[in-house]
Amino acid sequence: MAETSLFPPASEDAWRVLVAKTLGEAPFESLQKTTVEGLPIQPLYPAADAPAAFPPRPFDETRAWDVRTLTAQPDAARANAEILADLEGGAASTVVKIDPTGEAGVAVGSAEGLARVLQGVIVELAPVALDAGFLGPKAADWLGAVAKASPGAKLNLHMDPLSAFAETGASPGPIESHLVSAATVGVRLAETYPQAQLMLASGRVVHEAGGGEALEVAFAAASALAYAKALVRAGMPVRDALARITLGLSADADYFVTIAKLRAARAVFARLAIASGADGLARIEARTSRRMLAARDAWTNMIRLTAAGFGAAAGGADAVVLGAFTDAIGRPTAFARRQSRNAQLVLMEEAHIGRVADPAAGAGYIEALTDEIARAAWTKFQAIEAAGGIIAALTSGLIAREVDAANAARPAPKLVGVNAFPPDKESPVEVDRSEPTAVDAPSPRLPGPDAACPPLAPIRIAEQFEAAQ
Repeated sequence: MAETSLFPPASEDAWRVLVAKTLGEAPFESLQKTTVEGLPIQPLYPAADAPAAFPPRPFDETRAWDVRTLTAQPDAARANAEILADLEGGAASTVVKIDPTGEAGVAVGSAEGLARVLQGVIVELAPVALDAGFLGPKAADWLGAVAKASPGAKLNLHMDPLSAFAETGASPGPIESHLVSAATVGVRLAETYPQAQLMLASGRVVHEAGGGEALEVAFAAASALAYAKALVRAGMPVRDALARITLGLSADADYFVTIAKLRAARAVFARLAIASGADGLARIEARTSRRMLAARDAWTNMIRLTAAGFGAAAGGADAVVLGAFTDAIGRPTAFARRQSRNAQLVLMEEAHIGRVADPAAGAGYIEALTDEIARAAWTKFQAIEAAGGIIAALTSGLIAREVDAANAARPAPKLVGVNAFPPDKESPVEVDRSEPTAVDAPSPRLPGPDAACPPLAPIRIAEQFEAAQ
């Protein structure tokens, strides 16, 4: 055995002596930080006594996670070409963002339109997910028609009216009715498609508006509970209902925090599920943060996205949607989409990030932060339920006030390429500037008065600095 006594383990006391020399007159406490929600981050952690107790995602060394791409190209034919290129280029699944106006997604308003977008996609092999806002139940039926009653179809209907309500601050008709509509359609389609995931309980709207990690996890958990209750009222057993819900979370460039947040979400969901008599295994779709992206020197976004993708993968996401480095400027070109796919493939196939089921387990910092986020998220989840549930917490402004507090507590960041090391000359970045054409689509409006809440409008942190330049 090789001699190792020349390298004795360093003690904390020895480390503190070296740090004291570096700090000079500055106190040791100056190294301590907190998240925007006040959770402590210490400069040094001992090894964890034991890993966090939660069911990890199933381990598959042949395909560690689902490389998922998103298309929002307004033209159906071009959207189809994007999806096929993504799948042929290494992606495993796709998200179709639907917007009949074409402004924020694919201009689709019928089953025939969605069939054109998915022409050539084998839904038994390549899972298809939707992002359709208040049109979610109708889009789910369109996707069901495209799948042609194939029991092997891997559909992610991703109905999520709560996120649409939270972001826009209004719903066309009572928001409670939208939950009933989604649950009714979901239960009906679940009979035909046994592998379908029905609802997306996402906390991403909180993150994109500037909220903290614990609130994001709590929002996702409260949404999951609301959707599970709606599915149960529609006739689905609670165990099956929770199993049909996917958690949606954001991943940003602070990969340590991303890893801890995803692990905390698994712990919170496990506790919620077990309390409901269901399986505690969470299914997580992580999408990279848009609030972290810069419009100036957009090439630096490649590094941010890669770091976020690493955090999502190491944190145990089942599916990862890596955005494009041009997303802060416009729709991505074929080059930008290829870069996003390949960043994930390098992480998976060459960096072997997925070769370990829970690579952060036992790391003192990650375990401590996982526990802190999970405990804070559970406390916030309980506060949401005490307020009457997620809808009441939104309409009363409880969620918005917490997001505002997080934004107020966020220190001014140093953003490479924006307010730190800005380029002397901007390098041109190509984006897709095709003009959208709207299509006819059914109205998402339901009978009854509209609901309203303080909107959680998305932000981009770099924007305030870019505007001043």
